[in-house]
Amino acid sequence: MTESLQQLLSELEHFGEANDSTITERPRRMLNITRDTGEFLSVLVRATNARRVLEIGTSNGYSTLWLADAACAIGGRVMTVELSEFKIDLAAQNFARAGLSPAITQEHGDAGRILAAATDASFDLIFLDSERPEYPGWWPDIKRVLRRGGLLVVDNATSHPEQMAPFIALVEADPDFTTCLVPVGNGEFLATRSAA
Repeated sequence: MTESLQQLLSELEHFGEANDSTITERPRRMLNITRDTGEFLSVLVRATNARRVLEIGTSNGYSTLWLADAACAIGGRVMTVELSEFKIDLAAQNFARAGLSPAITQEHGDAGRILAAATDASFDLIFLDSERPEYPGWWPDIKRVLRRGGLLVVDNATSHPEQMAPFIALVEADPDFTTCLVPVGNGEFLATRSAA
């Protein structure tokens, strides 16, 4: 990771904390992942050789930068989905500043519709950090677009256990997936799809 990207990530961490400490309306809060979660995602992308990454929940692009830097290192790309136009613009500025815009495709719209339109097995790794109550409804398409042997990572597994419980139960009940909970940041729920 370049020194300039490290500086930008630090700046975004401070901005996110300051913003979220004074703003109460959820659409205007950044709700960024923690730095250790970013480091964890970076390692996962590299370790699984995930060249096709899907992120649902861009916010201001903090997590996307971790994913894109790792994907670039192995010749990959990130598609990131965000509903808020305000956040899309913030993220685009941050991607440009990082020099990572060429490796990132921004999708503005409803994640459910974007997932439904995606082709089968089109992603190696999916990172979910969005509207948790929507996840169970998205599950059939998440499973369909994740390639065999692919990895699903879901944020807020321990910080919001009640909201996450229905989705985790769905995934754990699927014999095609092996799951675990990793106590990093706000808790990461991992599910890998069987290769066969």
